[in-house]
Amino acid sequence: MEIHLIRHTAVENPENLCYGFAEIPLKSDFEEDLKAVDLDRDFDLVVSSPSQRCAMLAEYFKLDYTTDERLREMNFGDWELKKWTAIPEKEISPWYDDFVNIKATGGENLIEMKARVMDFWKELTAAEKADKILIITHAGVIRLVVQSILEFPLENLFKIQISYGKKVIIHFNEGYFSLDQLNV
Repeated sequence: MEIHLIRHTAVENPENLCYGFAEIPLKSDFEEDLKAVDLDRDFDLVVSSPSQRCAMLAEYFKLDYTTDERLREMNFGDWELKKWTAIPEKEISPWYDDFVNIKATGGENLIEMKARVMDFWKELTAAEKADKILIITHAGVIRLVVQSILEFPLENLFKIQISYGKKVIIHFNEGYFSLDQLNV
């Protein structure tokens, strides 16, 4: 099984807002970004995050796709669409110190996010219904999949750069995963 995970294209966020679950528009010239995406069209299965910034990629390439809530980015709860600098220090400092366990009010922490992403991932790979799969999602989701394969500490998650509109390609064969390409 060959699994391609692709991050949506760049968003319009000049005010440096915190976003995850919240809808945020793609850049105004998003069509130029979409034209630059290198994407096959011969997938047996395509699953997208329900976020518009992901679904637009599937629609642009006229892919037959389904959505899955478990592919959403981290839920930042009460911080969603606030400027990072406007989040009170007493709330954001503990998160910066321990983003694995601490969460925004009404949001989720990294452990909770990983649980939902891994639930999707295990279901997908256990079914083995398709030879070539495309997952359209977010940097956080892709990082968690890579982390689960390479088994490094969650604290190092942000040391992986996942570029907008780029893919990670993973092979799954006889119960083993291999990370073949990153940001292609």
